[in-house]
Amino acid sequence: MRARGRQGRRRSSAPAVDDRVETSGEAARLVCEATVASLHEALASGRVSCEAIVAACFDRIEAYDRRGPSLGAILTVNPRALDEAREWDRRLGTDDVLPSLYGIPLILKDNFDTADLPTTGGARALAGVVPAADAFVVSRLRAAGAIVLAKANMTELAYGGSSVSSLGGQTLNPYDLARTPGGSSGGTGAAIAASFAVLGTGSDTGQSIRSPASACALVGVRPTRGLVSRCGIMPFSPTQDEVGPITRTVEDAARMLDVMAGVDPGDSITARGAGQGPASYLDGLRPDALAGARLGLVTSLLGAGDVHAAVNGVVHGAAARLAALGATVVPVDIPTLAALTDGLSLMSLEFADAFDGYLARLGARAPVKTLAELVATGLCHPSLLAGLASDAHVADGPGAAEHTRQLARRAALRQVLVEVLDTGRLDALLYPHQRRLTVRVGKEQVERNGVLSNGTGLPAVCFPGGFSLPLPGAPFGVPVGLELLGRDWSEPRLLALAFAWQQQSPPRRPPAATPPLG
Repeated sequence: MRARGRQGRRRSSAPAVDDRVETSGEAARLVCEATVASLHEALASGRVSCEAIVAACFDRIEAYDRRGPSLGAILTVNPRALDEAREWDRRLGTDDVLPSLYGIPLILKDNFDTADLPTTGGARALAGVVPAADAFVVSRLRAAGAIVLAKANMTELAYGGSSVSSLGGQTLNPYDLARTPGGSSGGTGAAIAASFAVLGTGSDTGQSIRSPASACALVGVRPTRGLVSRCGIMPFSPTQDEVGPITRTVEDAARMLDVMAGVDPGDSITARGAGQGPASYLDGLRPDALAGARLGLVTSLLGAGDVHAAVNGVVHGAAARLAALGATVVPVDIPTLAALTDGLSLMSLEFADAFDGYLARLGARAPVKTLAELVATGLCHPSLLAGLASDAHVADGPGAAEHTRQLARRAALRQVLVEVLDTGRLDALLYPHQRRLTVRVGKEQVERNGVLSNGTGLPAVCFPGGFSLPLPGAPFGVPVGLELLGRDWSEPRLLALAFAWQQQSPPRRPPAATPPLG
């Protein structure tokens, strides 16, 4: 089962580490479950160097991605990462002011443009393609001091939720090697769960940030439409595409959002976000933020069968815990929700047009000029080929009657959700990101609830809610993610609520498959 779909994996070994680089002991211990704050404290005290941190991350990639459980999370590593780390070590001794993410290892989903590394979307047909410039958010993260350690595997061209691609094969979930890590940003999710880096990025057209966050016990933020630029991200649906952080803690997600949010002339929708964010998303993070909060538990998004029991048990246990922490949890039934959300998607209607535009912007760097040409190469992963071929020739694109109908349906769903929030005087809606555990390799995830955000543009934060009971192959159980959905620009409140939960609930359990080295 674990070897399925892995033929032809493009393996990229970590850079050779100089004998003088500290790759065990303190650095190896520190990088496991590390946060920005914990690494900055260690750097400031001189206990470890940036170079040693990066080397320790590469050791983990070699031990657990290339060997050991062979997670298959990483497509390409940055051969200049150690040099960048050495430069930060030099600056630590000379610069009076350092940027907010200095020296912190970062993994990018491989649909984020990078001018120094290939951007492939996991497609063999795009292997080796290096764009002319970094994506807007990549430039901002680098300017904030983050070190791009690697590019992560993903569902090919973000086409689904299993994180399988023709270039990288199947990524495995480090909590249960027989299951997927969600997707399409599952390479990032598996990598961050396994402590290959501290910070990660994902894109979310359906639920592709929040799905791996849920499946891998992580925090994932899908921001309000217009808060974060999509410029330089391989597109799927311009109406639904968003990008955001994937991290182990809410605090680090807030740190990333501080950097990623901003107006970009290259993405006109970000004009909506001008002046909407706080000075820092860290400012509102308080351990007591749940006291007095009102949360609407959307009972319409819970399953009723035996297959849903594991997730429902975590949800009901979390609701009781939230109440104990001072929140009022109100059951909310939305009878029209199934009709409002069934088949609600612009992805197939916008994909070919948007992707063809991306290839045109690559110019001579692109080996194919259209999605149809890419499909015609025959290089796509077999499990995705039929769907990609169908979407490459969709007639109901932007401006067509079906596209207009779907836009109207989005507006109707949005209106209902905002009315529920307002009528109930709720801070947020609460529900499991998916109604059943993440599926086994070879299956596509079903019964995901991400449409409430991707179908409206409203923001959502997914955070670890707990684990199922232990299962064969999953000694700690399988992670279950909870999701909070709020009004436009409510990220500060959503993050504060998730932060309070994370501060006062049982700590995250790192995967048994990727223990500390040394």
